[in-house]
Amino acid sequence: MYPDHTHGAPAQRAVQLHQSTPLPPAVAMPTPVVPVQPGTIPAVASVVLPDGRVVTGYAVAPAQPAPVTAKPAVSRAAVNVALGGVGFLAVCGGLILLTSFIAALTAFITQLITLAAVIFGGWIAVQVFSASGHHGGTTVNIRKAVFKRNHFHG
Repeated sequence: MYPDHTHGAPAQRAVQLHQSTPLPPAVAMPTPVVPVQPGTIPAVASVVLPDGRVVTGYAVAPAQPAPVTAKPAVSRAAVNVALGGVGFLAVCGGLILLTSFIAALTAFITQLITLAAVIFGGWIAVQVFSASGHHGGTTVNIRKAVFKRNHFHG
């Protein structure tokens, strides 16, 4: 173990035990409350404890809990979700109208192109087919011709 001056014999130590002394329970006594006028210094109050001690200090009014604010009937998150849904529906309705407008415009332009092709094609057809029956230009009359000695006498 621990060597000491006894040359090899184990050391002996004195053990001291400390016991705590219990305190007597405090008796709850009503504390005098001194009314305080606003804007003035409160008066000093003294309280005598059961064991004879005197405690001196300012009387403090008990702390008032903060007033509870009334919660709205509907939460803000629910209102935001509802407004987002209304906005989404408005955008979808606008997109449907825009899509319908684009489809109608495309159909109208297609009809205009078809009408122009029919009119222009008809005009070209009239020009082509009426050229064979047209009698304008140079007219050549062929009659009996006499060829004498490789010369044409008309």
